[in-house]
Amino acid sequence: MGILDSINVGASALKAQGLRLDTHAKNMANVDTPNYVRKIPILNDANDLSFSSVMGEMQTGMFTSSGVTYLKGGVTFTGVVEDPNLGEKLYKPGHPDADKDGYVRASNVNPMVEMADAMLAQRAYEANLALINITRSMAMKAVEIGK
Repeated sequence: MGILDSINVGASALKAQGLRLDTHAKNMANVDTPNYVRKIPILNDANDLSFSSVMGEMQTGMFTSSGVTYLKGGVTFTGVVEDPNLGEKLYKPGHPDADKDGYVRASNVNPMVEMADAMLAQRAYEANLALINITRSMAMKAVEIGK
């Protein structure tokens, strides 16, 4: 893995963690919105790490480290899924979102969980930013040595 590869890994993680933070912010904004269902962000490896994919890469790369995808790294934000746990039913017959029986579902967003998840995403973002800065300084030192 070269210097540019490690910067690309950090950049993909920055993008994914930024989108993860956006998802948690939207959840926090809708903590009191009736019928809102919490969204859970999904992050995945940027490469296909199935057995057949890795074996195919190893066969075509003749077991060299440059040809193996699992040494390249990266992360992607693949979307969100809705939390399967529903909010409690509240009896509000005059509410515009009420069902035929007069019930409205409360939001299932727990602010404490969202804050903790947002803090984790922020720290992961900061760690990846540090990775890029350290890699950049290593590259600069290498240029200075070459002078």
